[in-house]
Amino acid sequence: MKKLVLSLLVLACALQVSAKKVKFAVDMTGIVINTTGMHISGDFQTEIGLQNDWVSDSTSLFQESADTNIYSIVVDIPAFRLYEYKFLNGDQFYEAEFVPVESRVGYNFDDNRWLYVDSLGDDTTFVGNIVFAANAPANLFLLRSLVDMQNLPAVDPAGVHLAGDFQGNNPATTYLYSFTPGIYEVISYMAAGTYEYKFYNGNTSGAAESVPSTCASNGNRFVDVTKDSVMTPYCFSECGLCAIGINEYAPKIAYSLYPVPAAESTTIEFEHAVAPVQITITDQNGKIVRTYNGFAGSKMNIERGNLSKGMYFISVKNYSGERLLQTKLIFE
Repeated sequence: MKKLVLSLLVLACALQVSAKKVKFAVDMTGIVINTTGMHISGDFQTEIGLQNDWVSDSTSLFQESADTNIYSIVVDIPAFRLYEYKFLNGDQFYEAEFVPVESRVGYNFDDNRWLYVDSLGDDTTFVGNIVFAANAPANLFLLRSLVDMQNLPAVDPAGVHLAGDFQGNNPATTYLYSFTPGIYEVISYMAAGTYEYKFYNGNTSGAAESVPSTCASNGNRFVDVTKDSVMTPYCFSECGLCAIGINEYAPKIAYSLYPVPAAESTTIEFEHAVAPVQITITDQNGKIVRTYNGFAGSKMNIERGNLSKGMYFISVKNYSGERLLQTKLIFE
């Protein structure tokens, strides 16, 4: 019996050490609340005692007070993990919010919100009262900051961080998560204004990048926040995209791409007809937005379709996985 009690105490202590309080909250101002109440669903629900994750009717949000439209819940869940979630105005999945693109996980067509719990501090992780189906808390904007670390020999075991005047210039508090190799990102919320910041390969002041003077203000990067924004993943310690990797590869087949930039379509033409290849188009975050399998020939027209204005990357691989070329594609 003593051994059983001791084992239970050890287990309880272990769970307490690994757990972190996280507050999820949503602002429902101006929205009629469903009679079944507000709920949240996500991949953290088994961690709070439910049998399954992504259950729509089992995790209620509670109105914070009679004179507020904020609904919230505080949960204890393991730290050092990524969580995905959505708010529901009701208790069925068809009543879930439509998460704006800027806030989504965004990779492999994942349209959930996301949060990385990066500490075991005694405080409560809380990003703010996010407006239902919007990007940020009221009167604030979303800023999704990205950095490309692929040119560094290694990423510090402490992880990639950001420090700026919108978070106290503390390199130890804002951890960036990597959904795709080499690219690290974090979502912050702030009022309109101009802000300075740096990326850190680690979590100490000595781990800061050296920002070139051509893109620096007071030795820092800077951004004007006037709307919800997703930043370009510029190379660590550089002003532009990394010279190796998603930028350009030495082509193994001769080709031409025209016109550049393109308005509605562009054509890629190979010097000689190619055997069946896979052609993919990715955005600047590394997300695949278009795939063409089994192309064989010497010329291919790529329609813009639903692609937004901006820079993309065309990659051509044979079916043994060898990259034959990668180049930029710009739609204006």
